[in-house]
Amino acid sequence: MVLRDTTIQFYGYLQAAMQRRAGQLGYELVTVTGVDELTAEDAQNALRSLIALRVDGLIVCSAQLPGEDLVGYVDRVPIVVAGRAEYAEGMVSVHCDEDDGGSRIAEYVARLGHHTVAVLLVSEADSASQNARGNAMIRTLRDQQVSVRVIELDSYRGPVGSAVVTALADPDITALMCPTDVAMVNVLEELRVRQIPVPEQLSVTGYDAFGYLAAPLFGFTSFHQPIEEIGAAAVDRLVEWIEKGAPSEMRTAIPGVVVPGRTAAPPRIRANR
Repeated sequence: MVLRDTTIQFYGYLQAAMQRRAGQLGYELVTVTGVDELTAEDAQNALRSLIALRVDGLIVCSAQLPGEDLVGYVDRVPIVVAGRAEYAEGMVSVHCDEDDGGSRIAEYVARLGHHTVAVLLVSEADSASQNARGNAMIRTLRDQQVSVRVIELDSYRGPVGSAVVTALADPDITALMCPTDVAMVNVLEELRVRQIPVPEQLSVTGYDAFGYLAAPLFGFTSFHQPIEEIGAAAVDRLVEWIEKGAPSEMRTAIPGVVVPGRTAAPPRIRANR
């Protein structure tokens, strides 16, 4: 497996899920990862190194390595992309249904009665999956006649202070939607420092809802990615390919569920700052 960054909880939990499933099926999982960030060049080198070890198959978990760069290897070894949708010809992928997830959490916010919502958007180049869910939020909110303020983030794990300042500068905004739970935690901290009560003055939602951040203690309003199912299905598709030939199902989109919590509520009149 080629893994983008184990310091990001999504990749760490995904790796654990795939390790468990591979062991259940009698396979050993060898992982190559970068330090902090696996660049496209690092990922290419890792692919070549693993193929040289004559592995039975490869799982790629890296948003930095586009499918077009993987197509040339498929004739040599079965490859499954895990964690993001992949549309390059001949590629098999397993991922959370980002369109469905972004739409579901946006519908939840709209049903709470919010009329102006800020969406923090990650670029497609930085994270295809986070970009897809963000765009789904935007489309769905607009379909629900909700006014949307799109705030672009410089990085999927960069600082959010300027984004929070932008959102607070618009008195019409009563909810802020984040691309991940980690981003939501950073937003909540920025709001705490500025003494902005959540959700009384501003509702905040996340996306992921697995691991320690899904604990009831925090009570985050979020969308649950079925990380165990994604990891297990990725291994299943690869083993199917190894033992029976290329699977007929090229893309497996696994749905999740909205997790209501204490950070989002019906809007109230925002106090003067």
